[in-house]
Amino acid sequence: MKKIKIAGVPEHFNLPWQLCIENGEFESKNIDLQWTDVPEGTGKMSQMLRNGETDIAIILSEGIIKDILAGNDCSIVQVYVESPLIWGIHVDAKSNFKTLSDLQNKKAAISRLGSGSHLMSFVNAQNQGWKTDNLQFEIVNTIDGAVEALATGKADYFMWERFMTKPLVDKGVFRKIADCPTPWPCFVIAVRNEFLEKNAKEVDEILKIINNTSIEFKEIPSIDRTLASRYHLQIEDIQQWLSLTDWSQKKLNKKTFDKIQNQLFDLNIIDKKSTFETIVK
Repeated sequence: MKKIKIAGVPEHFNLPWQLCIENGEFESKNIDLQWTDVPEGTGKMSQMLRNGETDIAIILSEGIIKDILAGNDCSIVQVYVESPLIWGIHVDAKSNFKTLSDLQNKKAAISRLGSGSHLMSFVNAQNQGWKTDNLQFEIVNTIDGAVEALATGKADYFMWERFMTKPLVDKGVFRKIADCPTPWPCFVIAVRNEFLEKNAKEVDEILKIINNTSIEFKEIPSIDRTLASRYHLQIEDIQQWLSLTDWSQKKLNKKTFDKIQNQLFDLNIIDKKSTFETIVK
């Protein structure tokens, strides 16, 4: 049995992986796929790929492209979720911030540098016509850290996936004042190059298994109830999320790659570019 380490956020997007593991689909192909939940998100998973703590990561497109350009020896082997990630822009429910314009020159809570919450703060600032040089950040690691930072005034706003954060909005902890969708597919599958070179056959098998599940995921009986129960979300929120979410079974195309890389470059998040063929395998 080939032991392979994989990491992803403990969120509803990754239920297809959990179902395949629970159903023994990887084991049936002699693969011991060991999943690690990473609530800190993309910045942490990039570090894990660099350190060899994981072989594969289900990771945000913009975050891993940035980190590969910064020296992370990985490749993107496939798009996992084709639809955008809808980032909710949240403030403490008791704060005086009412509109997005109130947050100009205010401090963003981010999980870590290079994370989606960090990079999307730049995208949001560009969308609003704010100077990105003026952005300020407070590193909070997790959603719990963001709750504390906003409550104590260490940070003013927090961007996180809208549906996963909604229970905090429903409880009156956060107030959502706007949405900021990614201008590209949100999740890709990244693999360490050293691992990929030695285990290409196993990686192909893993992709076949997850794609067979993701392509039919929405048709699984009562999948909305399963998701709501596992991730402690309201069924109507899950149903809305399912209607907005599309999984992918295809490779990242050059047009989309160029769009992400060019926007990161325009925002001064990266200071050099690479070729499509270098990063996408």
